[in-house]
Amino acid sequence: MAAHKNNDDATGSGQPLLSSKPVDYPNLNEPMEQNDKKSLLPLESALMSQEEIRFRQVLLLLVGYLGVGALCFFLIRHQIKGEKTNGVLDSIYFCIVTMTTVGYGDLVPHSTLAKLLACVYVFSGMALVGLILGKAADYLVEKQQLLLVKAMYNYENASAGSGSAAEVLKDVETHKVKYKLVTATFILLVLIIAGIVFLSVVEDLKFVDALYCVCSTITTLGYGDMSFSTRGGRFFAVFWILSGTICLAQFFLYLTELYTQSRQNSFVKWVLTRQLTFSDLEAADLDHDKLVSVAEFVIYKLKEMGKINEEDISVLMERFRTLDADQSGNLTAADIMLLQQSS
Repeated sequence: MAAHKNNDDATGSGQPLLSSKPVDYPNLNEPMEQNDKKSLLPLESALMSQEEIRFRQVLLLLVGYLGVGALCFFLIRHQIKGEKTNGVLDSIYFCIVTMTTVGYGDLVPHSTLAKLLACVYVFSGMALVGLILGKAADYLVEKQQLLLVKAMYNYENASAGSGSAAEVLKDVETHKVKYKLVTATFILLVLIIAGIVFLSVVEDLKFVDALYCVCSTITTLGYGDMSFSTRGGRFFAVFWILSGTICLAQFFLYLTELYTQSRQNSFVKWVLTRQLTFSDLEAADLDHDKLVSVAEFVIYKLKEMGKINEEDISVLMERFRTLDADQSGNLTAADIMLLQQSS
């Protein structure tokens, strides 16, 4: 019957765009939770594994960066002038202040060798920061891809059952990002309060000066008129400056993720709820036979979402024609054998 249109004719050239091999789709008769676990758990597990590997690599780079820097600056500690307390502690403190670009100015390179080493170290630190930001960007992109796949899949299950698009959107994991943002905000406030209290008690600064020093430090502004000068203060600063600047970066990361996920939710809602029109059917009917097959619908939606364009389709079709050695409109083992013989 005409209603059972062959997917091979999606492009009007007789070439199949979808494989005829049976696809192992989730069983829609099972509860939606079981289908989610079967189809989405591997994807989520793979994403989490990639994130763990990524952050582990960043952590190792950070530890190696600080370790090498501290050793180098300890060896040339006599070529660094300023307010000194302990050789090892000052070297680590100088590394932290340099890497985070705080740059108080309480410890500065004095010799040519120390200045050159500082130049190399600060540029290496900027490269490391760029790498961390790149990993963070990858994390955001992968999260958005997982969000879209999960929403689309849940919508199919909801359509087959008693669910609705609104219920699918509720299942989107925006609330997890909100929890992360709230957690980062709480930790940041704790670090700010701890910094203010420590500077007031140990460094004997007034409240306003302590607040001023905390804000200029975690934002890496580092004017230099206020800094950690005592041995206890610098020991505290080694951990506090690094924690504060990283926590602030995480705060903005989660804030950005929440914003992009909100935009993604709007996009998903539009994709899931928009009704097809006659113009959509006409545009999706690539072979102009008044019927839209599954392959034609998939291609049209991919084009609508900006995933592919006409040039992509043309390149793939040309590649298919090249592989279809017997010009049968299907790829078979005989085509592969003919290609191997011809080569």
